[in-house]
Amino acid sequence: MPQHPFPERAEPPPPPLRVLVADDNPVIRAGLTTVLSAPDDLTVVAEAEDGRTAYESALRHRPDVILLDVRMPGVDGMTALPHLVRLAPVMMLTYSDETDIVQEAVRLGAAGYLVHGEFTTAQLTEAVRDVGAGRPHFTPTATNALLEHIRGGANAQQSLKFSATEANYPPQKLSHMQSSVRQSAQSRFQLSGREAEIMDLIATGMGNRQIAAVCFISEKTVKNHINRIFAKLHTTTRAQATAKWLGVDRG
Repeated sequence: MPQHPFPERAEPPPPPLRVLVADDNPVIRAGLTTVLSAPDDLTVVAEAEDGRTAYESALRHRPDVILLDVRMPGVDGMTALPHLVRLAPVMMLTYSDETDIVQEAVRLGAAGYLVHGEFTTAQLTEAVRDVGAGRPHFTPTATNALLEHIRGGANAQQSLKFSATEANYPPQKLSHMQSSVRQSAQSRFQLSGREAEIMDLIATGMGNRQIAAVCFISEKTVKNHINRIFAKLHTTTRAQATAKWLGVDRG
């Protein structure tokens, strides 16, 4: 067979993932920059010592992923987080392993949470790639904190008040009803095990990104589940679905 006179060109590799590192400790920043600059598919475009500088750098450099410490002087990571997630996916990278902080970070939009001492350099680079690709990534302590949130219902009273407002029920009555009515909700609405799990998370006030992180599935899959849940519950909003799920709306 004659050789083609114009051989096909190889596709150029995609540009490296652009990372911003925000940590008040210069030694940690330098170490992270070194680790994340080694692979060909990653590059650190900026460093920041506090939340304000991180936000200004994110506006200037438009990174693909932001690594953010929790405790920093001036504007700390938790204060900057809801502003940074509008610019790029944020992964918390910190020594702070308190359950409440992990849960709050996820609520505010963090796409991942890594606790120092629980990952290798290879796992760190893989986590950055995951978050950059829209896949949540959590180390064991952070995962346990999220599971505790689900099982313990840390925000149950707040979400119950929200549902009660929609259905004109007092929170006290709703809390009582939840224990008796919720047990039969899954069979009543014919939800699968996964759909029931996601409906429980919706009722705690979690958004799609947080649900995806907790269930280790994509946001697209979460949306597909929610569409099926809404159809089975004959609802169109999260508030309506929550009210039906908790038994305060029989419509």
